[in-house]
Amino acid sequence: MTKKHYTATAIGVVWILLTAYVVVGGYNSLVRFDQQVQAQWAQVENVYQRRADLVPNLVETVKGAAKFERETLTAVTEARARVGQLTPMQAPDEEGLKRFEGTQAALSGALSRLLVVSERYPELKATANFRDLQVQLEGTENRIAVERMRFNEAARDFNTARNAFPTVLVARLFARFHDKAYFEAQPTATAAPVVKF
Repeated sequence: MTKKHYTATAIGVVWILLTAYVVVGGYNSLVRFDQQVQAQWAQVENVYQRRADLVPNLVETVKGAAKFERETLTAVTEARARVGQLTPMQAPDEEGLKRFEGTQAALSGALSRLLVVSERYPELKATANFRDLQVQLEGTENRIAVERMRFNEAARDFNTARNAFPTVLVARLFARFHDKAYFEAQPTATAAPVVKF
């Protein structure tokens, strides 16, 4: 072999090694970011489950303390049942996230109505169990907001890494790496709440 052949072979080997390094590095990077999104999604489900677990206690406390509006309790119980029917999923696509959000929003709305209607019952507001549950529920809602924010951050990091060059080329080689969906505000979130006394 001549010197040109050795040079061409060396350049070819370097090119193959460099390409392999980019593909393997990009793949491993996507796997790491994907796992971060999956872990954060599990945490989102965890705090939503915490809220769902508090609901039966809240309903029973309210039932025991007041002759309560049956339709409000029924709405809460039914919304809680729908949440219980959600099957655990990996970080969902956009459609799955919207279904999840819709079910959780229905429970949030029912709980809000429950807390508003409970204001009519001073003896209920005075019970320690109700106050404790209300505080836990408020804390859980804050945790949900934090975990949703962290999920969006993990999804953003994944999407950024996935769509950056040269990783975008690697992502196209492997069908499992799709952009992650984000939690978004409900359409009614921009409307100012109406306060009546």
